[in-house]
Amino acid sequence: MTVRPETSGRPRIVIVGGGYVGMYTALRLQKKLRSDEAEVVVIDSRSYMTYQPFLPEAAAGNIEPRHIVVPLRRVLPSAKIVTGDVTGIEHGRKVVKVKPHDGEPIELSYDHIVVALGSVARILPIPGLAEQGIGFKRVEEAIFLRNHVIDQLDLAESSTDPELRKRALTFCFVGGGYAGIEAFAELEDMVRYATRLYETITPQDLRWVLVEAADRILPEVGPEMGVWTLDSLRARGSEIKLKTFLNSCVDGHVVLSDGTEFDTNTVVWTAGVKANPVLGTSDLPLDERGRLKCTAELAVDGADGAWGAGDCAGVPDLTKGPGEFCSPSAQHAVRQAPVLADNIVATLRGEPLKKYEHKYAGSVAGLGLRKGVANVYGVKLKGWPAWMMHRVYHMSRVPTLRRKIEVQLDWAAALLFRRDVVSLGSLQRPRREFIEYAPRPKADPAPAAADKPEQKVISGPGKGAGQ
Repeated sequence: MTVRPETSGRPRIVIVGGGYVGMYTALRLQKKLRSDEAEVVVIDSRSYMTYQPFLPEAAAGNIEPRHIVVPLRRVLPSAKIVTGDVTGIEHGRKVVKVKPHDGEPIELSYDHIVVALGSVARILPIPGLAEQGIGFKRVEEAIFLRNHVIDQLDLAESSTDPELRKRALTFCFVGGGYAGIEAFAELEDMVRYATRLYETITPQDLRWVLVEAADRILPEVGPEMGVWTLDSLRARGSEIKLKTFLNSCVDGHVVLSDGTEFDTNTVVWTAGVKANPVLGTSDLPLDERGRLKCTAELAVDGADGAWGAGDCAGVPDLTKGPGEFCSPSAQHAVRQAPVLADNIVATLRGEPLKKYEHKYAGSVAGLGLRKGVANVYGVKLKGWPAWMMHRVYHMSRVPTLRRKIEVQLDWAAALLFRRDVVSLGSLQRPRREFIEYAPRPKADPAPAAADKPEQKVISGPGKGAGQ
């Protein structure tokens, strides 16, 4: 394993994770630190940050997927970007273990570490889920789902088999939180529109099923707006099953705890997240939920030089009182990052630290084109006004001026022109022609007849057989 120590004499700040916390912390450090004060290194398995609130609109085709990602090397020219998977953190030695996508594993030493690994899907041991399910946290998943659901319409249109058509036109989502409801509603809205392009498919042929273990959906917007969202989705023909669990989905045969059974080619899993399991390989202190134990200053409790924020950190919520922690949301992550960066700078300069304190403002959610719901600081909106608030709020949060302009141009095009409903399913099979149409090696020639004289074979450079 290659060890990369700091050779310039400057303290090294290693940021593990290039998401909300990682990128915004690095941006702040880039702005606050002098070039001779510290070296900043960002490690992530991807070389870009994804603005996750726009994933549903990217899946629905309202926003170009490239416009919701931000290249880390472009926005962080003063930082060193390392692309690879973090496999371990040894804070006792102050090293991070990294496995690049190709080549030998490396170790990076550090003076300060920012753990911003975020969360991963909380996948339960449900039969068939690992084989059939797909999440909705990455831009790759959003692109795949868009192509996949349109492919299902193409499949149904081209078939006369009623069972195959029924299976293709059934879509199952598990999880009724913010991510699940937005993905469910945006894709349902897109597919409903797309049916007008097909001769044999009508909106009544579609079956959209959302399964939620709790007794309500979208808790982020409060009970009243959650009930309105539930009624709105049901009025669109969707089946919303509350207090229901997914028991099995082996080979696409879904079995629910209420006895419902059906076949589908689409199972989307958005039923919660958990702290990145890489934390379990570290020697940093964790709480009972596997998150970093952090102070209000965003320092890891009892670990000098270690900092944490975002979904992987248990940060006290000072606005709620003792024993309460900040929720795992982008709203907290983007606000924790600058406080964390300022506290690292203050530590390097021997200055006092600041505490993180932010009262949760509420939430906004898009439910399809010109449809939404919002509850922000007690102001409750639904329908078109909420949809506008959703767009205005997130436009203010999209990183970089270029991405803001590109997203607005995407929205303007969506208002001026009809939806562009096309599947690029071949993106998942880019080498199909090479595999199917490449010439096969010829079979070995039949052995010579016994009555023919044996030919002498001469081998060597430039000589062919039988020469």
